[in-house]
Amino acid sequence: MSTATAVLLDELAADQAGNPVPERLREWAAVGRPQLRRAGLLRGAAQAGTVVWAGGLAWTAQRGLAALHGAPVPSVLAPALVTAAGVALRAVLLSAGETAAARGARAVREALRGRLVAAALPAHGPAPAGLDDTAPAQAVDAEVDELSDWLTEYVPARATMLLGSGLTLAAIAWRSWFVALLVLAATPLLPANLKVIGLGTQTAVRAQLSAIRGHRARLLDHLRGLPTLVGLGAHEEAAGALARYDREAADRTEKVLRIAFLSTAWVELLITGTLAVVATYCGLVLLDYLRLPVVPDRMSLSDALFVLVLVPAYFAPARELAAGYHARARATAAAGLLAPLLDTAGETVPVLRAPAGRTATPPGVRLEAVTVRHPGRAAPALDGVSVDLAPGRFLAVTGPSGAGKSTLLAVAAGLYAPHDGRALHLLDGLPVPADPGRVAWVGQPAHLLPGTVRENLLLARPAASDHDLLDALATLGLTDLLAVLPQGLDTPVGERGTGLSSGQSQQLALARALLRDARLLCLDEPTAHLDPRAEQRVMIALRTLARDRTVLLATHSPALLTLADQVVTLDHGSIR
Repeated sequence: MSTATAVLLDELAADQAGNPVPERLREWAAVGRPQLRRAGLLRGAAQAGTVVWAGGLAWTAQRGLAALHGAPVPSVLAPALVTAAGVALRAVLLSAGETAAARGARAVREALRGRLVAAALPAHGPAPAGLDDTAPAQAVDAEVDELSDWLTEYVPARATMLLGSGLTLAAIAWRSWFVALLVLAATPLLPANLKVIGLGTQTAVRAQLSAIRGHRARLLDHLRGLPTLVGLGAHEEAAGALARYDREAADRTEKVLRIAFLSTAWVELLITGTLAVVATYCGLVLLDYLRLPVVPDRMSLSDALFVLVLVPAYFAPARELAAGYHARARATAAAGLLAPLLDTAGETVPVLRAPAGRTATPPGVRLEAVTVRHPGRAAPALDGVSVDLAPGRFLAVTGPSGAGKSTLLAVAAGLYAPHDGRALHLLDGLPVPADPGRVAWVGQPAHLLPGTVRENLLLARPAASDHDLLDALATLGLTDLLAVLPQGLDTPVGERGTGLSSGQSQQLALARALLRDARLLCLDEPTAHLDPRAEQRVMIALRTLARDRTVLLATHSPALLTLADQVVTLDHGSIR
């Protein structure tokens, strides 16, 4: 048995055994399947237009041949109208099919992007642990787009081939049953060889996408550490390493393109060979050179022209299926990278739910023997930590850098799932899984987006009016903040708060937390790197913000510790 045949049988056996990736692709495509099925039927019906204009062309040739033999020159208006009608019908149906395919593919991509964003940034429950920084962004930005050609070409192509090729074959058989048998005999050669070619495509594309994802992650790490690399004099070596990774990604992309060209060349060779056989048969019959038993040896010029035009049209859906098969291989490779992101999210979302947001009383917080391990680190960030914070109380977490303070806050807020133990919120005494939907978070540095001061405040409450924004600032004693900003609420804010001082950014973050109106407040080093005057203003605002709220604060500042009802000291992930 040949190697190609063995590989083909192995993949067919894997498909029959329930290969999960094709099943996932079918599941994802279900959102847009009605539109995609409609696209396939419209494209297949467009072949009727091809049959009509081919008939009009053959009719015109028949009348022209009659004129050459001395007959009165007949009118070509009717054949011309038939040809034009066929061209118009084909154009209209193909346009409608392209529109339906685009709509179906867009629906699938939007649904997948929504699921990926929800997986990386869940509105309820903790975010999945263990994801690198670039994986969700790469998935949403690039890998979902790898499904586009599969959705618009391969998924509708099956319906197109069944309907379109069936119509064309029936039309060919109407004029010459023998030519119909010839093209039908060539048809099985296409899918079998494309199956084998597709195996190589899928492997190459998976390697290419993995290389691109890894290259982007490395580039991000190098950009983050660029000041350190320059300070150590290692930036030239880092640039050389990135260049090598870039060449690797380029080589893998070149390999994918080479396989795509080879698969296209095979399809064109098959179509050209079949057309050559049909053309040879028609020529021999027209010249009266063919004398074989059973084989028809009579054919008019119009019939020969008709079938010769329709043979390439018969293979046109197969050509689209071939292009779609390459797209299917790319989609399968992309699905292998997308599925773990979606599966990880499904594993970490708690089943038990309670209403998030504002409640009658502030929630309590309970951590039960929580352990968290960060990838690449031998020692756990948190090791069996237990905390019990009553509703409306203020807990300060202190300790040296790297002790696990930020990790503890993230687990308590429901932003990070512990590997062992449980993180709970107490709502009216009822323990429920920790949920970031009922938390307001203020970190250091304050995370501000490019835009204006108003737009950054509205992130917490999009429906808030300017009066609400000014009232929040006044409540926290920050009314003079706008006075020193050049354009008040319309003051532009650059990337990472550029244009504002650290103290101003932190005060805006506290006002945003007040607008959020959540009863559980988590503050991660809110006064770090602030001068004494700015720290004092933040402390005053924090006292107001902490009223009627449960507060968790991670800090090194002795001044902030005086605000707390209880203090927990962490050291190497454990409570001292």
